[in-house]
Amino acid sequence: MDRLVNTVRPYAWGSTTALPELLGTAPTGEPQAELWMGAHPGGPSLTPRGPLDELIEADPVRELGAAAEAKFGPRLPFLLKILAAGAPLSLQVHPDLDQARAGYAAEEAAGIPLDAPHRTYRDANHKPEMICALTPFEGFCGFRAPADAADTLAALGVDSLKPYADLLLAHPEDAALREVLTALLTADPAEMAGTVTEAAEAAARLGGAHAPYAVLAHHFPRDPGVIAAMLLHHIRLQPGEALYLGAGVPHAYVSGLGVEIMANSDNVLRCGLTPKHVDVPELLRIVRFDPAEPAVLRPEASPTGEEVYETPIDEFRLSRFVRPEGAAPTDLTTGTPQILLATAGRPTAGAIALTPGESVFVPAGEGVELSGAGTVFRATVVA
Repeated sequence: MDRLVNTVRPYAWGSTTALPELLGTAPTGEPQAELWMGAHPGGPSLTPRGPLDELIEADPVRELGAAAEAKFGPRLPFLLKILAAGAPLSLQVHPDLDQARAGYAAEEAAGIPLDAPHRTYRDANHKPEMICALTPFEGFCGFRAPADAADTLAALGVDSLKPYADLLLAHPEDAALREVLTALLTADPAEMAGTVTEAAEAAARLGGAHAPYAVLAHHFPRDPGVIAAMLLHHIRLQPGEALYLGAGVPHAYVSGLGVEIMANSDNVLRCGLTPKHVDVPELLRIVRFDPAEPAVLRPEASPTGEEVYETPIDEFRLSRFVRPEGAAPTDLTTGTPQILLATAGRPTAGAIALTPGESVFVPAGEGVELSGAGTVFRATVVA
């Protein structure tokens, strides 16, 4: 079992205070957006035995277990993060596995460098993900009923939005959503900038349910993603609640601190709220235009005290233990690889004492007992 030394990502949208407050460190004044835990080649965790990706590459069966290695190959199939949003992230979707493989192969064949700004597929993997709130957490996720979105647009009283509101009332609903998102992303930039400015001013005046769009426009003035977000559900998670995001579901995180887990991939297609490349044709091929209410996940404790966040994929399994003072030790030995992350208290994993934000990697089959009071998230796989 190895204590992990993890990389903090200073993305511009990161909070300057949330991660330092959790970790008990002094703020630097710079944004601290994500703390990565895992074996992603872009920022592998370090262990006393070396970088985690190199340990797994050298002996995947020992580190991952035979079942996980056979199912997912010689790599840790998930990436665990603490995400600290101080400003909105880009409005985005992720491809499914077949789409990722085809897109990656096509861009490789075209000779597009992996680090090219206009490159869409950085790898051949899908990227289902889940966010579990540590503090109140806000974002946008999944398409609303088009009629509800039309009401939101109409209430702003902006003449240039009326055609979009009218389109949303057409049938079938998925075709209406596709047509409106296409129109937003392909509109004349100067005209759309004026529309967004008017809409943001109206949203600020109206407040209430419209207030979040004024926040988006404050960070991304004149960006069509502000209007695109009006097509989506506005969500607020309370601590302990989680949201699972499958392929093709548009989403944007806005604020809050949470534990995030995802398949080990960098594939992101952006819809807006970003200065980065937006590949409109490929985006429209990937997005699933199905109105659906986001399912907020609330775990239930098992007899062992483990609270599991159920998801429909096998690349990751996330659970947590909320341990009171005097709780009996819990045996977490399993035949799959694990990362244990403390977020509160002073729990101990084996002989390693953890403070909030600290984590350990437990190779498959290695004995580990969880003791002490505190909250620990457990990330592993279904093999």
